[in-house]
Amino acid sequence: MSESENTIWSYEYEKDKAIQPGSLLLSEPFMPDENFRRTVILVCRHHSVEGTSGVILNKPVQLSLDDLLDNFPKDFGGRLYLGGPVGTDMIQMVHTMGHKITDSTKLAEGLWWGGNFDQLKKLIRQGEITSNHVRFYIGYSGWEAQQLRDEIRDNSWIIAQARHEYVFDSDPDQLWRKIMNGMGGIYQTMAGYPENPNLN
Repeated sequence: MSESENTIWSYEYEKDKAIQPGSLLLSEPFMPDENFRRTVILVCRHHSVEGTSGVILNKPVQLSLDDLLDNFPKDFGGRLYLGGPVGTDMIQMVHTMGHKITDSTKLAEGLWWGGNFDQLKKLIRQGEITSNHVRFYIGYSGWEAQQLRDEIRDNSWIIAQARHEYVFDSDPDQLWRKIMNGMGGIYQTMAGYPENPNLN
């Protein structure tokens, strides 16, 4: 980010925002790390000692659950995303089913994370869960204690709040821009920045 852009947006806008499960992390407009460029990350776990983890909401992958999981209900058609570069041998899930899936964690209104995977499969087979109720993520994004706050101080991340529609009813290609526009003010201006700063 250039010096002129830093005078428009900086850590000063983010410093009083709390990070907690259900927060969103939006990469700054010119994030150099391709793993996180124009990403929206849903924070699933945050702890001052154990660190922070979450899943990227807007990186769909061209794989099916049948390709990755044994004994998963056939032809379910659930959407699969790259949750992050860590633990890519793991599948995370975000769903709308609340405590119908035991051991789930509430992140926001209508948004729950994790839970009993065998129970999920049983509910799918019983017809109580459709592909409209759950999203799956390969791997996750993680930070050690204090690492995320340091990156926010370096103007790498913008903090927002999750909504059901961002996970289940939004075009992944437009999600970063949609949320930034919805925040108004300087964030709306930033939503119009090109990905390549040399074109700005």
